[in-house]
Amino acid sequence: MPVKTAPLPTGPLTGLRVLDLSRILAGPTCTQLLGDYGAEIIKIERPGQGDDTRGWGPPYLRDDGGRETNEAGYYLSSNRNKRSVALDISTAEGQRDVRALLATCDILLENFKAGGLAKYGLSYDDLRVEFPALIYCSITGFGQTGPNASRPGYDLLAQAAGGLMALTGEPDGEPMKVGTGIADIMCGMYASTAILAALHHRTRTGEGQCIDIALLDTQIAWLTNQGVNYLVDGKNPARLGNQHPNIVPYQVFETSDGHMVIAVGNDAQFARFCMLLGLDSLPDDPRFTTNIARIANKDTLIALLIPAIRRFRRNDLMAAMDKASVPGGPINSVPEVFASEQVSARGMRIHMDHPCTEKGVDLIGNPVKFSKTPVTYRRAPPTCGQHTAEVLASLKTQGKT
Repeated sequence: MPVKTAPLPTGPLTGLRVLDLSRILAGPTCTQLLGDYGAEIIKIERPGQGDDTRGWGPPYLRDDGGRETNEAGYYLSSNRNKRSVALDISTAEGQRDVRALLATCDILLENFKAGGLAKYGLSYDDLRVEFPALIYCSITGFGQTGPNASRPGYDLLAQAAGGLMALTGEPDGEPMKVGTGIADIMCGMYASTAILAALHHRTRTGEGQCIDIALLDTQIAWLTNQGVNYLVDGKNPARLGNQHPNIVPYQVFETSDGHMVIAVGNDAQFARFCMLLGLDSLPDDPRFTTNIARIANKDTLIALLIPAIRRFRRNDLMAAMDKASVPGGPINSVPEVFASEQVSARGMRIHMDHPCTEKGVDLIGNPVKFSKTPVTYRRAPPTCGQHTAEVLASLKTQGKT
């Protein structure tokens, strides 16, 4: 079943064209975001195999007969608004086709190992003279320089080497990764903002440039307060489970019928919270009057709060906190997330037609809401090589091959 005619792009990047030589998650996250913003994305894939994540299931999208396709949920998560072209870049013909496509593109994104495209004549140094306005973004595990530049990069390695796992998990438990490929995702986000900055520079000067971005570097960058806390006082930040190093109480608590998050952000909120718990004396206790004092006496305070909170049913406590303007909320399962009225109102669950099934596919929406140049969902994540013939034919029509 063919994909229905997609709406024309309206986003702020309409008119830009991106050649996407990336796979897995960091690069595709970046190019999906650019595609949502209106750019045209041409995804280059290995013939007969395609992006590795196509096989990273289950689950897999099922066709109308209930049979599993080759489209894993992992792949579907980061590849909409793209056209797939199957090219073997190890061949002279494939390399010529890439160069022909580049003549029509503004941006090239790749995530080969450092120097990996040089053997195909497709490194930045190979292309910069012929395409002086090209913005060439390279995503690697450890960057183009340094003693680890040649090492392959994976999300888990970045979370481990970049300090995140040492900060995550229970104090007496093992180091813990985050439940999604967050190092990859955030690297893709950094890459997208870097590309937009480079586009602004090109608008002013006409110059393209190379962007060198690494999973490890971006992972370190978003250690943020925990990383700078160490740089300020030299103390190794400890794993705190669901607690916060600088705010108390700010963690998960157990009510009589389930867990919830309580996030008291200032002294006034703490006073109101204590009143609704019936702990009227705590706000005036010098051990707890200020956040600094509460941090110093955290264990004592939490021991007092736990039995008081357990007296409440979760929804009752959340309602009382809302009325008192004390931040808190539920810990939703993934099904509960997508059943939420708020998620529906914000358009965070979308439905797209898909060539493998008349039922189409549900995806996660883009979180950015532009008032003048809205995001559009024009193309479902493509099957491998779905658009090879039409894209290469368009080049021949333009006299590029």
